[in-house]
Amino acid sequence: MIEAFIRQIPLVSACREVVEIQKGFSTDEKYLIHMPGDNRKFLLKVFNLEEWESKEEEFSLLGKMQKFHVTCSRPIEIGKVENRGYMITSYLEGADAEDEISKYSNQVQYTIGYEAGQELKKMHQLSAPVHMLSWKSRKLEKHTKYINTYLSCGTKIKNDHQLMNFIDENSHLMDSRPNVFQHDDFHLGNIIIKDSKFAGVIDFNRHDWGDPIHEFLKVGIFSSEVSIPFSVGQIKGYFSNEEPDDEFWRLYSLYLAMSVFSSVVWTLKTIPDSMDEMLAKIDRVIEDHDYFTRIKPKWYDY
Repeated sequence: MIEAFIRQIPLVSACREVVEIQKGFSTDEKYLIHMPGDNRKFLLKVFNLEEWESKEEEFSLLGKMQKFHVTCSRPIEIGKVENRGYMITSYLEGADAEDEISKYSNQVQYTIGYEAGQELKKMHQLSAPVHMLSWKSRKLEKHTKYINTYLSCGTKIKNDHQLMNFIDENSHLMDSRPNVFQHDDFHLGNIIIKDSKFAGVIDFNRHDWGDPIHEFLKVGIFSSEVSIPFSVGQIKGYFSNEEPDDEFWRLYSLYLAMSVFSSVVWTLKTIPDSMDEMLAKIDRVIEDHDYFTRIKPKWYDY
């Protein structure tokens, strides 16, 4: 069926091979397209037309990332065929960092993280649209909804009141925080490695706007579990090898504590069979921060 769909897209209609990519939680259908002759490769995403506006925005944002020299897929074409939409971008050669990074020495892992942090800093040069509401108002509205859903669900975090108190006591730190582009899913699973080096970042479909420090909560939940050297490197690379200040760590911890509740709700809604795995990640995060009596995680000083 996909072959018939592709034949209606002139740019890739003469392709010699189509390989489905099944990794990830996106609802998009993703295909690696091999073109004849010059060995070009494209990434094709096929999506429902209900998502057209968000996909147009994603396509536009990939173009803006090129202006900041971010190493990511280059947008090539977006369009509609029958009742489906499609997006074609360049294909980043390499391997999934989550699967590959443990094969390298600690120094190489750190260097890849450092390069990733530098790329993240480039992304944050893009300011939010002027009509965007403040970061604090949007973040607190989302958090309130997550808390209410969490309180009504059957899954509970031990001593959850300590985390809620920490959040309440520190939410004022979000006052006047910047509104910039957020990849919003920046972790090893969305980073590509090639020849022992950072080769790019993928999956911009969950992008948002807000405090750049919010990006780092994925370090605490996901990346630090796989590679501490990478995680430390990402922070050092972002801050040009300077140590982040107390404000960074307090905001980082605030967002991480908030993510405990949103992670429970998201997992129950999206992948409920993975709840035990998510709860194990949450337990590790809480242990890293001693129920957020410490703002810098234990792993940072590895």
